[in-house]
Amino acid sequence: MTLFDPGSEDAPTERTTSEQAFLQALLDAESGLTRAQSALGLTPAEAADAVTAAAVADAFDVRDLARRARSGGNPVIPLVADLTAAVPAEYGAYVHRGATSQDVLDTALMLVATRTLHLVTEELDATAQELGRIAAEHRDTVLPGRTLTQHAVPTTFGLKAAGWRSLVLDARDRLRAVVLPVQLGGAAGTLAAFEAYGAPDPLALVAAYADQLGLSATMLPWHVLRTPVADLAGALAFAAGALGKVAADVLTLSRTEIAELAEGSGGGSSAMPHKANPVRSTLIVAAARRAPGLAATLYGSLSAEDERPAGAWHAEWATLRELLRLVGGAARDAVELTRGLVVRDDVMRAHLGLTGGAIVSERVSAELAGVVGRARAKELLGAAAATARERGCSLREALAGEPDLKTVDVGALLDPARYTGAAGVLVDRALART
Repeated sequence: MTLFDPGSEDAPTERTTSEQAFLQALLDAESGLTRAQSALGLTPAEAADAVTAAAVADAFDVRDLARRARSGGNPVIPLVADLTAAVPAEYGAYVHRGATSQDVLDTALMLVATRTLHLVTEELDATAQELGRIAAEHRDTVLPGRTLTQHAVPTTFGLKAAGWRSLVLDARDRLRAVVLPVQLGGAAGTLAAFEAYGAPDPLALVAAYADQLGLSATMLPWHVLRTPVADLAGALAFAAGALGKVAADVLTLSRTEIAELAEGSGGGSSAMPHKANPVRSTLIVAAARRAPGLAATLYGSLSAEDERPAGAWHAEWATLRELLRLVGGAARDAVELTRGLVVRDDVMRAHLGLTGGAIVSERVSAELAGVVGRARAKELLGAAAATARERGCSLREALAGEPDLKTVDVGALLDPARYTGAAGVLVDRALART
């Protein structure tokens, strides 16, 4: 529970990234190793059963383990002592046999990640489904396209929503592609201790360990080869940014003076009763702003010296947990945001007229060039735009009566709905992606 991180509270991923969840992952890593050794005939089956039966998080004191972790610098050391004491004495020697603390802790991190990513990708799929519905419904809903904060040319809300969906699917696919492996290398990544304990083929033990835990096996121990963590960091940061793009657009378009969108159920204000704040979007954007810094810390740990670094590895634990929590909360909020999003197409249509027809000046310029020539078209439009500004009239009114335009349907040229290009086709193309 975190008072200042409301975005991650009560999200499904809160459970998979809790202190208790991390402790269970550490215990699963320990018991999985004993079972893998037993599967290869390196330890008695009874030992594997005993360690697995004892490896239940509720039987251990998380707070006490955290306090005792200070002496050795990581929680595996006191946990191994407690787990050894929890199994029958004749099987204690098989706990953590041949492993080093990093083997267990890195494997636990990957277990927490895989259990969390499963939930995140489900939420991303649900968000993509909602965005697909919105894009299809508003395939031809025209609104002002905005570049550098100003009206540019018309676009459609369907295309905007389809673009959001594409980003969300990109995020989902990147998370699915991340390889989450077990870690097993022993003290310096040579697997020597496992040979000393009788393993004729230590690489077979790595494969058995991966099989026990449902994780991947890597070609080499990755104690200082942090590709799995860096890849995970990048995919999580991308997911936060993708959701942040959706939320940032909603925040802009739900401003009081724009009001083209609204969250289905906004949040209140402590001082202003009239407000319905876009809280879901706000929390998603907050996560998107925090995620890159956390990912940078994890990328920084790639520069890890020796066969085990001092500090770089340690910096990953809480950082990765926070990043997982952030993205999990943002993914949950994105489902709620898109499911309840209110689209005010009447306001969008009204805003198309704010520039008095200038929003389609690009089209008018191109069309008139074919009638009166490029130079004359530029001259006519420049003069009409100046007239419109001076008189406070529309571009159509300023062009009315021009002798050179007697054969031109100026009204049709200035219709924003007729200048959305291939927007509809692009929406259809984007929605074909699953």
